[in-house]
Amino acid sequence: MNEYRTHNCGELRKEDIGKKVKIAGWVQTVRNLGGLVFVDLRDQYGLTQAVTSGESELVDIVSHIPNESTVSIEGTVRHRGEGIVNESMATGEIEVVIEKVEILGKRTKPLPFEVNSDMDVKEDLRLQYRFLDLRNEKLKENILLRAKVIQFLRQQMINKGFTEVQTPILTSSSPEGARDYLVPSRVHPR
Repeated sequence: MNEYRTHNCGELRKEDIGKKVKIAGWVQTVRNLGGLVFVDLRDQYGLTQAVTSGESELVDIVSHIPNESTVSIEGTVRHRGEGIVNESMATGEIEVVIEKVEILGKRTKPLPFEVNSDMDVKEDLRLQYRFLDLRNEKLKENILLRAKVIQFLRQQMINKGFTEVQTPILTSSSPEGARDYLVPSRVHPR
């Protein structure tokens, strides 16, 4: 697909076992089981589990990646094994054995709220950290639904011969950035 990924986090399946892949996304969780480190990597398409192969340097790097950091992981897809398949995940039959990890954006400050939790967060805090709030699964689903509805409506209108015309909205910002004026402005005489 691009320099960061060959597959997205929601598309790998049992048929991909043995393939060398590269996936990228946000680190949802890191579980260190002493020698083995599991990483749940999330993007807009889904979630994939990645695991270290036991190399001490790689274990140390992966175990210290903070949640919500963005990483790109290269590795080989393998079957999780009988009895440890996660039926609740679309990618629950496989995992990626990490051979190389590249940290694209490391979270350096504590999160103001947990991205994928059901806890109530004040709206002003969510709006202040909108870039985090947009990673929430429920909000993501709402955005995707809205995009699909608009795309459907647009296609229906095109099929019926309508032409979409977009008119520009002209605005002018004041030098200090405090006010936006619609053009023409009523502040200055014509």
